[in-house]
Amino acid sequence: MKTYENIQETLSFYGVNCKESYYISSGDYVKLFPRKPFRMDYFAVCICTAGSIRLNINKNDYTIKKTGVLISAPTTVVRFVKSSPNFRLKLLFFDRNFLLKNISNPFIIEKLNLFLNVSYTIMHLDEVDYETSLSLLKYLQKKSTVEGIYTNDIIRSTILNLLFELAETIARKGIPTSQNHSDLSIRFADLVVQHFKEYKNVDYYTTTLCVSNKHLIEVVKKSTGKTPHQFIDEMLLKESIVLLGNTTMSITDIAFELNFQSVASFSRFFKANSGHSPTQYRKKK
Repeated sequence: MKTYENIQETLSFYGVNCKESYYISSGDYVKLFPRKPFRMDYFAVCICTAGSIRLNINKNDYTIKKTGVLISAPTTVVRFVKSSPNFRLKLLFFDRNFLLKNISNPFIIEKLNLFLNVSYTIMHLDEVDYETSLSLLKYLQKKSTVEGIYTNDIIRSTILNLLFELAETIARKGIPTSQNHSDLSIRFADLVVQHFKEYKNVDYYTTTLCVSNKHLIEVVKKSTGKTPHQFIDEMLLKESIVLLGNTTMSITDIAFELNFQSVASFSRFFKANSGHSPTQYRKKK
């Protein structure tokens, strides 16, 4: 599995040289997609404008057709399976830090409840919502080609507008969510994303958040369906799978990268959570 640490590395596959912290596609035909799964370490909004595509997202299979939208957060793992000859996609990538510049609430994205499956949502829009979202993406593309004093601010506000429109659609449709967000669970998840390699023990997170272990378990379990320990392990497993896809890294390198005390402890963790040893998994893939 390929690890894409930023927007620029993802776009390099398509020969696109992007120097910004955001990218809006033209929506033209895309001939090739990465064959291996990759991790999206940025936010993405992707709208299918024609044809269909089959995807595997966090090990779940989906087919997206015209008016379908994928909204994803960092750590989402995507594998392209197959697309129809007439498939077209309009997409937006952006970094968290770019969007949140000059915004006082650092958790505004999480508070919108956009991610019904913890890190992503797939849904189909009605004609009105589809045209609204598509027009905002087209406007973003147009503004991204203009050099102005306030260009980045206009792009930020338009991205927020799009996210609010999509959040409104989710709320209006009453789409069931697997994650009933709370401020504490949002802060916990954000800390885990930042520090799961260094801190695998729940104690670090309870100390940082100034809450008891019992309270954190209750809140996170209610919000995500997982205990804090399971949430951390899931993040570690996803990262392990990504790194195992990088054949230039040895299993020793991966254990070191993830701050395990030894290769043996990493192997035990991986087998307990995936059913395979790291070597078996790498051979299988």
